[in-house]
This record gives sequence, C-alpha cells and structure tokens, in this order.
Amino acid sequence: MADNFNFELVSPEQLLLSGEAQMVTIPGTEGDMGVLANHAPVMTALRPGLVSAQMVEGEEQTFFVAGGFADITPSGVTVLAEFSLPKSDVTREVFDDQKRLAREAVDAAEDDARKTSAQSYLDQLTNLESTLF
Repeated sequence: MADNFNFELVSPEQLLLSGEAQMVTIPGTEGDMGVLANHAPVMTALRPGLVSAQMVEGEEQTFFVAGGFADITPSGVTVLAEFSLPKSDVTREVFDDQKRLAREAVDAAEDDARKTSAQSYLDQLTNLESTLF
C-alpha cells in the first residue's frame, strides 16, 4: 500500500482542502506533475489548470487554479493558488472573468517581457477552456 501525505490547497480567501492524500496532480509551468509520498523536495510555479487530489478516503477532488506555487516535500504538498475554486463551481461567467483579467494584464503591460508573460498566461487559460466546458 502506498504511503499517504498531507495535502493543502490554499487561496487568498480560504483553505480549500486539507487532508491526507495518496496522489496529487499539479499543473506546473513546465508541465503536469504527479506527486506521491516521499517526493523529492521541489517548489514550482503553477500555470492555469486543474489540481487533482486522490484523497485517502477514496474521493478525488479537483480544483481550478489560476496560477500560484506548489511546495512539495517528502511529507506533503502545499498549493498556494492565486485564485482557486472547486472545478464544479467554475461557471462560464467565472472563467470569462479570469480571461478578462488576463486580457487587461496584456493591455496594461509596460514592456515586452511583461506583455509576453501576460500573453502566455492568457494563452494557457484559452487552452484550458475546452477542458472545462
């Protein structure tokens, strides 16, 4: 039987999930990562995507995250999301608002590096759209 580990998903507004997990999948900026107990320590930035946690109780919990960071240690994973909701709560209106904010960031970018970064974020949201709807 696989070892379990502590998993927490936190947004600025609230603690969304805390408990023992068997596996967590994270949308890292370099690609999706699956995390099991005793994972090597790593910190990664997140792109817009879905965080899925297979909890010990057997229920899979899935959340939309719009960026943030994940801190992974051998004994646990903490996801600090800039914005997060349970996948079931992500409506077209909520998603369109996230895209609107991303477009505004592109328009407000003051230099090429910031514009490129903001456009990349908007592109990632656009790619995720077909998965959610």
